[in-house]
Amino acid sequence: MVSLPESGRSTAEILAEVAALRSRDLPTHGGKLFAYVYDAAVPGLDDLALRAHGLAASTNGLDPTAFPSLLRMENDIVAAAASLLGGDDTAGSLTSGGTESVLLAVKAARDARPDVTAPRIVLPSSAHPAFAKAGAYLKVALDVVPVDPATLRVSPSAIEEAIGPDTVLVVASAPAYPHGVVDPVTEIAAAAAAKNVRCHVDACFGGWILPFWRDLGVAGEPFDFSVPGVTSVSVDLHKYAYCPKGVSVLLHRTAALREPQYFGYAGWPGYGVVNATVASTRAGGPIAAAWAVLQHLGRDGYRSLAGSALAATRGLADAVRAVPPLALLVDEPESPVVAFRSDDPAVDVFVLADELAAQGWHIQPQMSFAGIGRTAHLTVTAAVEPHVTEFAGALEAAVRGSRERGPALAPFDGLDTLDPATLTPDVVAELAAAVGLDLTAGSPTNGTAMINAVLDAAPVPVREKLLVAVLDLLQRPGPAEA
Repeated sequence: MVSLPESGRSTAEILAEVAALRSRDLPTHGGKLFAYVYDAAVPGLDDLALRAHGLAASTNGLDPTAFPSLLRMENDIVAAAASLLGGDDTAGSLTSGGTESVLLAVKAARDARPDVTAPRIVLPSSAHPAFAKAGAYLKVALDVVPVDPATLRVSPSAIEEAIGPDTVLVVASAPAYPHGVVDPVTEIAAAAAAKNVRCHVDACFGGWILPFWRDLGVAGEPFDFSVPGVTSVSVDLHKYAYCPKGVSVLLHRTAALREPQYFGYAGWPGYGVVNATVASTRAGGPIAAAWAVLQHLGRDGYRSLAGSALAATRGLADAVRAVPPLALLVDEPESPVVAFRSDDPAVDVFVLADELAAQGWHIQPQMSFAGIGRTAHLTVTAAVEPHVTEFAGALEAAVRGSRERGPALAPFDGLDTLDPATLTPDVVAELAAAVGLDLTAGSPTNGTAMINAVLDAAPVPVREKLLVAVLDLLQRPGPAEA
């Protein structure tokens, strides 16, 4: 490994190595990766975004008076999001992603209640882990309300009962990522408003596509600022707005609600510091790229892409229905998520994921949790529509292959007795080596079913420690070459 060459390398050599490194990645285009990336399959869109990004790559959103172009584009993007999500006098900010949007929503809610010395958040168990991360960073405790394993929905009355005098924020999702179910936002927001508590809707996943599904006649739970009691909404543009990674929008119903989000500091001899987001320096490239994509596609373009994703979602759902023993978790998908389980112990969705990956299809396995067994998640984008029939055939073959291989089982017992405090990265490396897994090799070459089976068998605290230890081991540079 050469961390820094003694002499500079040529452009051609560098780009060739980047291409070689990228060749090991999962495919970001072509409709065969059902997680992490969002492909519109619109000719020329990537090139437009790249060119706009390049034009603004040297700019810095730290000071909007120095780079008014970024301010103009940010305000345009916020206005577009507000108009899509029922906003009127809505105020908003661009962030680097959904987690930052969530963190800032929690910060604003916490700081708006200085009288509460031990602030708390009430949220469904299906809410995104970004809220747990925000709670950990900002010292805000979580009151997690379980979802019903049968319906995958949270009870509004249970949310209401969980709201206490120290609650500063109530959370709903549109939809919750694991299963694509939209929370009962109307009832949740009403419960929060009745107790004078803010209500944030995490629409990072669905906020830019569900409004267009409504245009196409898909009925669904209202979730935006049209719902009384909703005080803030987050929506990621690098999801169904099909923008390059690094752009999310956090909207507040009013500018007054946004005010606690800001950070200002003048207690030093340097320039006056004022930030709307976590970052001070903010890259201008993602802002310009997002603005360009929105301007190019427009409402008609997004409505068409939403239609493609809708057709693909319905087609994939039909494909799952046609292959017993697989069963949809939601009979009629409410969002561009197809989630399913297996009703036959001999057909394991962890093994199924490996069988599909061997055919070039990449789905997301999900571990058991609180009465919900092993499941599979497919994030469905516009690029998937032309490939639905092909996927259906691959799914049938994967079920046959899974039945032949049998279920994935943890290769050792006692995971439920492990003390998380003892699971240092070195110990985890030894456990991995004992089952033939080389954590220095990056992605396992023989699939992930066994790894997921180990995580699935572990209690949540052990599971979390294992995940952290593995990432710690992966993020270590190799020895530098002379």
